[in-house]
Amino acid sequence: MKLRFALALVVVVPAMALVAVAIVGNRASHHHVNQAYDRKMGGDSVGHRVPVLVELFTSEGCSSCPPADELLMSLEQSQPVAGVEIIALSEHVDYWNRLGWTDPYSSAEFSTRQNDYARIFQTDEVYTPQMIVDGHSQFVGNNAAKASDVIGQSAHEAKANVTIAASVADQGSDSVTFDVKIDGFPQNWKGKSADVLLAITESGLRSNVAAGENRGRRLTHTAVVRKINRLGSVDSKKDQTFSVQPVVRVSKAWKRDNLKAVVFVQDHATRQVLGAAALPFAK
Repeated sequence: MKLRFALALVVVVPAMALVAVAIVGNRASHHHVNQAYDRKMGGDSVGHRVPVLVELFTSEGCSSCPPADELLMSLEQSQPVAGVEIIALSEHVDYWNRLGWTDPYSSAEFSTRQNDYARIFQTDEVYTPQMIVDGHSQFVGNNAAKASDVIGQSAHEAKANVTIAASVADQGSDSVTFDVKIDGFPQNWKGKSADVLLAITESGLRSNVAAGENRGRRLTHTAVVRKINRLGSVDSKKDQTFSVQPVVRVSKAWKRDNLKAVVFVQDHATRQVLGAAALPFAK
C-alpha cells in the first residue's frame, strides 16, 4: 500500500465544503426488508428506491477524513438523492496507524480491500478519504457534489433484487440468523461470476483522538464496518437465484440498536456491485 499517496492527498486536496442537507426524522424500522425496485425508471414513482452502495475508505489518523466521514453520515441519514436508498459502508484502513494514532476501528482487511480496488482501477494511488460508489466509480471522499452526481447515475443501472430478513431472536442472544435471497440478475450480466458479501455496520461511534493529525478532536462515525464475510458465489451460467441463512455472532462490545446487516453482490472480476440491501437489527 502506498502511504505516500495518502500523505500527498492531505497536502494537495483541501477539505471541500459539504452540502447542507436537512436530516429527516426517524423512519420506522422494519423486521423484514425487501429491496425491490423499478429497473426501468430507477426512481420512487411506485414507492421503491434503488439501493446504491457507497463505500468510504477513511482513518482517524487522516486530517482530511473527518469532512468525508460527515458527508457519509449526511448521505446515509438524509438520503438526499431522489429515488435512491444510499447504503453506507465506512471502512477504516490501518496504514495510518503507524503515524501516532491507532484507529480503534481499523483493519488490515479494509486496507487489502482498498488495494484490490486500486488494481481494478489500474492505479498505484491508495489514499484517504476515498469514496467508491457501487464498486465502479471512485473520487475524493469529501466531494459532496461528485458524490451526488455519481450516486444518481448509478441508480439508473440494472441491478439484482436482494432481500434480507432476520429471524426472531432473543435480545439476549449473541447471534442472529438472516435469510438472504437474490434473484433478477441483470440481463447484461452473462458468463460471469459474483461474490455475495455480508457486512455488519455500527453507527453512533465516537472517539477522542489523543495523537496524530486529528489530535484533540472528538470524531463521530456512521456505518462503521465491524465485520465483512463472504456468503458464497453466483455463477451467471447456471444460477438464477441465490439463497443462504447466515448466522452472525454479535459482539458484546457492539450496540445492537445501532447495527445494520448489509448484503451486496459484487462482480468477481470488475468489482461492480450488482445489487444491495440493508436491514437494521433494531425492530
